[in-house]
Amino acid sequence: MSMAHSKAGKKDGGIREMIVVIVQALLIAVVFRTFFFQPFNIPSGSMMPSLLIGDYVFVSKFSYGYSNYSMPFAPDLFEGRILEDAPERGDVAVFRVPTDGNKDYIKRVIGLPGEKIQMKDAVLYINGEAVPKELLDEVTMKRADGGEFKSRRYVETLPNGVTHYTLDSPLTAAGENTDIYTVPEGHYFMMGDNRDGSSDSRFGLGAVSLELFVGKAQIIFFSIEPPARARHIWRWPSDVRFDRLMDTL
Repeated sequence: MSMAHSKAGKKDGGIREMIVVIVQALLIAVVFRTFFFQPFNIPSGSMMPSLLIGDYVFVSKFSYGYSNYSMPFAPDLFEGRILEDAPERGDVAVFRVPTDGNKDYIKRVIGLPGEKIQMKDAVLYINGEAVPKELLDEVTMKRADGGEFKSRRYVETLPNGVTHYTLDSPLTAAGENTDIYTVPEGHYFMMGDNRDGSSDSRFGLGAVSLELFVGKAQIIFFSIEPPARARHIWRWPSDVRFDRLMDTL
């Protein structure tokens, strides 16, 4: 064999090896994303102040078991959930929008199956009992376009002891006074922590079926000030919110 043929053979072998490594890496990434953790970015302010525009979170796919909506492109493989585990009150969960199976929302689990949920004068009631909320301070939040707005920040304590922050403007807004909603079996009442800026179960979204749940938001792995995005690497030194990295939810 000539030296030229030897070099060509080594080159071809190196290319094949590189292709194999790339294919293996892609398969591992697909399996990881499908069955374990999926990254999501936060494009809106509906979960402020817990989640900010520009946060990137990992969502555990195994927390509630698996449905068709846990898989990429939501293939019609089976009915219901495999290894089902019920969401807990206070969980921050990602789910498919009931009216649009291609769109994901992230909200907090507020009402469980069979419960009665109502808002009265901006106070949450579960089964007729007011959920305690305490005014903390006034905060300045940033919109997606970089603009700012002021709101009051509260700490709310759910019946199972989970505490979390909410935003509520002193001005009256839609959703502060509602009818009594009865959560159907197999469904969950979802609300955003930004009570004046969230399209959730108080409105057209309605209660969300467990089958539509994608997973539970667990950790903020990246965060950057809007209007910058993660791909804007040149903005990282000044705009990355290092104090939010690896915060758990």
